[in-house]
Amino acid sequence: MGCNSLSKRASDSVGVSTGGKGIMVLNLPNVLTLLRILLIPVFIEVYQISSSWHSQIAASVFLLASATDFLDGYVARRCGQITKLGRLLDPVADKLLIVSALILLVAYDRVSSWLAILIVGREFAVMGLRSIALSEGITIPVETTGKYKMVLQTAAIFFLILDSHSIFLNFRLLGTVLLWLSVIMAIVSGGQYFYRFWREMALRAQ
Repeated sequence: MGCNSLSKRASDSVGVSTGGKGIMVLNLPNVLTLLRILLIPVFIEVYQISSSWHSQIAASVFLLASATDFLDGYVARRCGQITKLGRLLDPVADKLLIVSALILLVAYDRVSSWLAILIVGREFAVMGLRSIALSEGITIPVETTGKYKMVLQTAAIFFLILDSHSIFLNFRLLGTVLLWLSVIMAIVSGGQYFYRFWREMALRAQ
């Protein structure tokens, strides 16, 4: 099934029609991004249920939501469906998911508050920088280290949500180590974003 057919089915399923010029208002990548946002309250509610299985179910919902982050970008690039709406929604959905998960983990004493503040602060600083750059006509591409950071962050939060032990693994310890590695990557990639921005601004000033 082609990209256009998939997008048509996705837009029809959420009651979105095409505009007068035949331009899809909401394509498949954007539907996936919206799904990620809609899964956040589901994740929060499941995580707070008093049940022996709540951590496993919440971790599965979080993993599903995170998977849409990689999938929407892949579909958008593969099918040539990168839109302004997608560029706006995707980073917002990412931040909402990560921030929500970190707040819960801090509340349940699985992540220190200052570490969560450091991660959230970096995310919003970079998002603000990219918004300023865009207003100046400067496009800052996603750094490779930023992609590694996201993978490490997702894996870390997944294991911290599970917070259980097996014969060979302590998921909480593994999640903590991965979260620290993601912080290192976050600092490095954040520095790269600021360097690229100031370099572009300096070139324009010449």
